[in-house]
Amino acid sequence: MAAQRVLPQSKESLLQSYNKRLKDDVRSILDNFTEIIKTAKVEDETQVSRATQAEQDHFEMHVRAANIVRAGESLMKLVSDLKQFLILNDFPSVNEAISLSNQQLRVLQEECDKKLISLRDEIAIDLYELEEAYYSSRYK
Repeated sequence: MAAQRVLPQSKESLLQSYNKRLKDDVRSILDNFTEIIKTAKVEDETQVSRATQAEQDHFEMHVRAANIVRAGESLMKLVSDLKQFLILNDFPSVNEAISLSNQQLRVLQEECDKKLISLRDEIAIDLYELEEAYYSSRYK
């Protein structure tokens, strides 16, 4: 886009909100995935027994996986919101579609008008001939 359109303040703030949501959700996915990878690493013996540590790691991985899923669903909702925003606020393309449809309907109207005029002329000629035949007939 060479010439970027100026958006009203509410639309601009909405787009900034979408951008922030995108960055937050992607960061959440990355952070949670990184932490899952760190948790999968086996560490040396600590004060906590291996079984307890494994159980804690298991629950942490479930929570982080749930966070990744939540962030992914949030991204899908963001895509839906962006599509809705584009559909509702893309007035130039809507106006172009209406203009194109209007032109097509005008062409169709002109064709119909021409056909109706042609039909009217043919009927007028046929009616004149029928009147001629009727009035010149001896069976009036």
